[in-house]
Amino acid sequence: MADPILQISSVSKNFGGVVVLEDVSFVVEAGARHALIGPNGAGKTTMFNVISGVYQQNAGDVLFAGQNINDIPSRKRIALGMARSFQNIRLMPHLSVTENVMLGQHSQAGILDLLKPIMVMPRAHDKERAVELLDSFGLEAFQGRSVSELPYGVRKKIEVVRALMANPRLLLLDEPAAGLNVAETATLHDFLVEVAERGVTLLLVEHDMPFVNKLCETVTVMNFGRRIYDGPVSGLREDKNVLEAYLGADA
Repeated sequence: MADPILQISSVSKNFGGVVVLEDVSFVVEAGARHALIGPNGAGKTTMFNVISGVYQQNAGDVLFAGQNINDIPSRKRIALGMARSFQNIRLMPHLSVTENVMLGQHSQAGILDLLKPIMVMPRAHDKERAVELLDSFGLEAFQGRSVSELPYGVRKKIEVVRALMANPRLLLLDEPAAGLNVAETATLHDFLVEVAERGVTLLLVEHDMPFVNKLCETVTVMNFGRRIYDGPVSGLREDKNVLEAYLGADA
């Protein structure tokens, strides 16, 4: 078994009197393709926000590559090797694909670099790396095109490539298949398999269960802020708690 890259230990989070996460624990092994799933309102996005440092948990610990990162802010978690894409694409539509991908390098830049407009004083090696990364994933045809001109499925891949500019060991994907048609979903699956084969651990929140079944090996299921299943994807259909969460108690 590989060493864990992410350990969630007894994490709880509340907003005022509303408990959103309650004593949640799970582990993501290095090199895994791991899904975090559950019905709407289960607490998945809140857990993602705790992992990435957007929210501070009220109790429990988050360990990344063996290091407790409870007190490390979001921007510094990126520098440690954690990157994230979002359900709603956050590319800059007026910039080219290459320029958008170059923005991913700013997660590891110094404060003086961050004060420079990226297209006014671009660093040559950033552009070279962005072009190389796009080429390596077969996206070279889109390099100079404006993001606003591209199909939705291509934009999804561009956002992942931008996240890869930070050289992450763990990539958090928030509903990567949302809004894609069948063909685009199949293409994204192959793309993410290739990302994983390059040594990047994947942790994704996703509602598309056929996509999860095909892409992921392990899964954590949440319901009402608690973990109700943690194990192989193949065991989901036999688990009583999972069936009840998705189909109701009568199931």
